[in-house]
Amino acid sequence: MSILVQEDILREIKQGNIVIDPFTEDMVSPGSVDLSLGNMFRTFRKLHEIYDVRDDSDFHQITDEVEIKDDEHFVLMPQETVLGVTREKIKLSSNICGWLEGRSRFARLGLMVHITAGFMQPGIDNHQVLEIANVSSVPLALHPGTRICQFIFQYTVGQAVYSGRFSDQTKP
Repeated sequence: MSILVQEDILREIKQGNIVIDPFTEDMVSPGSVDLSLGNMFRTFRKLHEIYDVRDDSDFHQITDEVEIKDDEHFVLMPQETVLGVTREKIKLSSNICGWLEGRSRFARLGLMVHITAGFMQPGIDNHQVLEIANVSSVPLALHPGTRICQFIFQYTVGQAVYSGRFSDQTKP
């Protein structure tokens, strides 16, 4: 398994093995592709009861959907977590997988963009949900269109296609 560098990423895009929509070439860095924040969020309800974490747990039961306009911002309070989504949809061939990671410029502000579950399966064809947390002591304004995270691509040994629970996600 190898990490794809800029030349490899652009070649795979040209060959249709990586599809990013919308895409501009300036999104590609030496070893990743920057992805931007979309307009949809899921906020966690302030509950006073225990929510059981089990195999069949459904985050929809404890969150509410919020959509903001491009010229607006979403305020993420200190110690708060929300779900967001990338503006871009990514489709990978069956021999490419990847990792979703934050960007250091935002980590230095105390913004965690993807808390856990950063591995993206081969053959995905969806928008990427972001698990966004503010671990700083100041409120942070999140703006749609900000290049908030990066996708790191790698080749697999063998081929597979993800068809799990979140295979068609378009919203957080």
